[in-house]
Amino acid sequence: MDQLAAMRAFVKTVDSGGFSEAARQLRLAVSSVTRQVNSLEASLDTQLLNRSTRSITLTPAGRKYYDRVVKILQDIEEARLCIAEQQDIPHGVLRVGLPVVFGQLHIAPLLANFLERYPGIKLELQLSDGLANLVEEGLDLVIRVGNLERSSSKLILSKLASYTRLLCGAPEYFERHGIPQHPNDLTQHNCLLFAYSAGYGTTWRFQRADELYDVGVQGSLCANNSALLRQMCLDGAGLILMPTWLTGGDVQAGRLQAVLSDFQAQPHSEADTGIYALYLPSRRDSLKVSVFIDFLSEQLSSLS
Repeated sequence: MDQLAAMRAFVKTVDSGGFSEAARQLRLAVSSVTRQVNSLEASLDTQLLNRSTRSITLTPAGRKYYDRVVKILQDIEEARLCIAEQQDIPHGVLRVGLPVVFGQLHIAPLLANFLERYPGIKLELQLSDGLANLVEEGLDLVIRVGNLERSSSKLILSKLASYTRLLCGAPEYFERHGIPQHPNDLTQHNCLLFAYSAGYGTTWRFQRADELYDVGVQGSLCANNSALLRQMCLDGAGLILMPTWLTGGDVQAGRLQAVLSDFQAQPHSEADTGIYALYLPSRRDSLKVSVFIDFLSEQLSSLS
């Protein structure tokens, strides 16, 4: 038995949810993948997978083994890359997790330039606003916009850019409902709320000099997608408190109007004002990771 190949087959079977999909991704026969996993279990004298006609799941022993094997395979890949990149020419597959809206607006337009600059790199992108598990999903790094309180302390953070927030509404909304003159006036307005989970974002914070105001707001819409909230705001449905990377262009073009500009919209933590690259310590010396982070820092500096 080729133990390394069997370990890869085992991990791929778990990640893909079954032998058939694992075989397709590995470009092997289903019988070959099944045989490799069976041989691995036999060599360990332990059942790693619960098998049924519909799915496979990890046994308790299989979960422990999976976690260790994933790290082993990553270490082997890092060792290979260490040799491959010794000529200071980055190459190989770079797997990156991106937030959906920010990725579409600000990362996607940069990628062609990056790939032209580094032709030896192939990008694999995963767009999701969920909290990615870099180990389980095989990612080299993820880009996050604020909301770092849920991130693992084991990850390395590299700040790429900063941003501020603007309180905005469409001109037609203000024609119908008036312009708030003070943060407390927002209790009389329809505030469109951004939420990762229930209850998040129902308090908006503003500061002027030494005065700090935490205003409880409410509205007719709560969503976990900033692009949807922006569109509702453009349509005159209500007010949004959103970052400049999302609304700055609309304000400059007159599609939205920023209000309460003599107050500063304050985050609830300093981390909420940053755009970050997060990666595992095992990627610290990866040249492809470092050039991607440097490139984004250079290109996103105008967001600050």
